Amino acid sequence: MSVWLDNAIARANSTSDWLSPIRAASLAVLKNTSWPTRKTEAWKYTSLKSLERATLSSVAVANQDMPDVIEGYDSLNLVFRNGVFDANALTDELPDGLTITYLPAASDAVKQSSLEELSKIKPERHLFGLVNDVLAQNIVRIEVAEGVAVCQAIRITSLVNLHAESHTRVFVKLNKGASLTVSEHYQGDVESLNTGFVEYDIRADAQLEHYRFALQTEKAISIGGCHFKLGERADLNSTLVGFGSDLSRVDTDIIYDGEFANAKLNAFYLLDGKELFDLHATVEHAVPNCTTLENVRGIVADRAKAVFNGRIHIHRHAQKTLAELNNRNLLLSDKAEINTKPELEIYADDVRCAHGATVAEIDKHALYYLESRGISRRKAQVMLNFGFINELIDQMPNQVLSEWIRPQIRNRFAQMEVTR
Repeated sequence: MSVWLDNAIARANSTSDWLSPIRAASLAVLKNTSWPTRKTEAWKYTSLKSLERATLSSVAVANQDMPDVIEGYDSLNLVFRNGVFDANALTDELPDGLTITYLPAASDAVKQSSLEELSKIKPERHLFGLVNDVLAQNIVRIEVAEGVAVCQAIRITSLVNLHAESHTRVFVKLNKGASLTVSEHYQGDVESLNTGFVEYDIRADAQLEHYRFALQTEKAISIGGCHFKLGERADLNSTLVGFGSDLSRVDTDIIYDGEFANAKLNAFYLLDGKELFDLHATVEHAVPNCTTLENVRGIVADRAKAVFNGRIHIHRHAQKTLAELNNRNLLLSDKAEINTKPELEIYADDVRCAHGATVAEIDKHALYYLESRGISRRKAQVMLNFGFINELIDQMPNQVLSEWIRPQIRNRFAQMEVTR
């Protein structure tokens, strides 16, 4: 067991509020969950030593940072500072059909109904999900009424400062036929810990356009996840962008709960220095006639390390499933490391599924061609790297977000240490 985890459990034991039923259930599981080591399959390539070494405080100095400005992005802002919800950042006027509730200040009836929703989509044995269960207090609930299409996006920003320990939690519910865009933004470049989890309950015929920008760097430790449950004919289009840090891990889970639902997941990660980024994606096809398209790309430079584990599980009754998983990686250094493990587990016989993974270097012929046209080697490398993931940027449905992230990606490429 870890000293940090012992401390987290002790803090949870001493807390009593409306979340006590969830906290007690999660604590019971957490106390019987082993601290991950290299022998733990889900953490085989990701060490937690940086968390054990970190100097953290649950009572941090108030965070005064501001979210990055995204010009032209029409959004309602939910801002968490060191895990504390900043109500002043959210406008009082919400579009018709949209409800945003800060649960600690809600009525007893709303709290009681929320207890029946929280932690039902997130896997119950996710170690840091359990930690988030027992320590997160400033929970926000978002709901879109039946048949309502909300034009303004919801932007969730989680900010942390030096030595802070933050636990962010949001629950999103889209009722039948509703539609919404949600973007999650995680920032931080100092020694800190942030567990950020969002659960999405997407009911029949509802549509969610989703983004997660895990843009922390350097000493920041970020471990979180986004978890989706799709009802009948529901549609999910999700994009995940990850930068590495001392320890960065994202778990994403998709559960099909109704037939004829579709999910598209695009993800890319860019790592440099000694950074680490670990992405685990799990898809549970429990019903027939659903479609998953998953496309993940990574670029890893210097001594950085990437981990990707993508699992698609086709249950016995999930006939007529279409599922494709593709992971492509580009190594820019002899000392960089990529561990990729795409998995297909199929128990139905009438399905169409495929998966694959590649790890390659920059195309030397393409590099030579660009240099022979007078382009410097450094610029040619940036151009080729950018081209590798630009296809996924182009597929982002929101053009404002794609134009916002594009120069950040380009700058990161320009800074990457290429040794090959």
